[in-house]
Amino acid sequence: MGSYLGVAAASANPPKFIHLCYKPTSGTIKKKLALVGKGLTFDSGGYNIKTGPGCSIELMKFDMGGSAAVLGASKALGQIKPSGVEVHFIIAACENMISGTGMRPGDIVTASNGKTIEVNNTDAEGRLTLADALVYACNQGVDKIVDLATLTGACIIALGSSIAGVFTPSDELAKEVVAASEAAGEKLCRMPMEDSYWEKMKSGVADMANSGGRQAGSILAALFLKQFVDEKVQWLHIDMAGPVWNDKKKSATGFAIPTLVEWAVSNSSC
Repeated sequence: MGSYLGVAAASANPPKFIHLCYKPTSGTIKKKLALVGKGLTFDSGGYNIKTGPGCSIELMKFDMGGSAAVLGASKALGQIKPSGVEVHFIIAACENMISGTGMRPGDIVTASNGKTIEVNNTDAEGRLTLADALVYACNQGVDKIVDLATLTGACIIALGSSIAGVFTPSDELAKEVVAASEAAGEKLCRMPMEDSYWEKMKSGVADMANSGGRQAGSILAALFLKQFVDEKVQWLHIDMAGPVWNDKKKSATGFAIPTLVEWAVSNSSC
């Protein structure tokens, strides 16, 4: 997991890879699902340190909002005990810090599926941790994956603080998750997966770069994650950078937990 461990390399606190699993105690398992959450317990930006107005470095404890939603869903599903569905909860948790052992801009890391990544921006770190977590999730033999991440500021610019962006090549999975969000009273908006933009992520020294510039930043991040998902697995990415935090209350919102629970339960009756 060189991609994930590269992000963790500068921190004095060791990384923790978390895998929980819910299995019903009886009956036939009809669907196997995975919920994968971004778990950056603090994000300094690394050597591309967050600076300037609006960088929000003082709030970067919420960069584990995706993983918090996954853990919240695990607790709820453990209490509800739906039948017919197995759910894997996966988090590659770490800090993105700065030290002499840290990942540098220009370094090349190798993910667990063998793909190499030129790290041209150490502050595009969440996708590096998710890359190895998604490969791991696929290796569990699941049918569907939903990942959640406070991944890009670009998604906040596009959709504001109340709506999360959804990216997926699967129309079927998009309908499932959006229906779950409507039942849960949460707001999702499906965004395009424009494959032609992948050209911006090309690298001369690795299979890909981890950042492609400011334009279409959320789409490029989603296209990056797609490189680490088995084509046989239905996959959907939720960029929840906006609704994870309530500025007025100065607190986390718990966004996406109701949607994840609704979705998992709906799959139990498929």
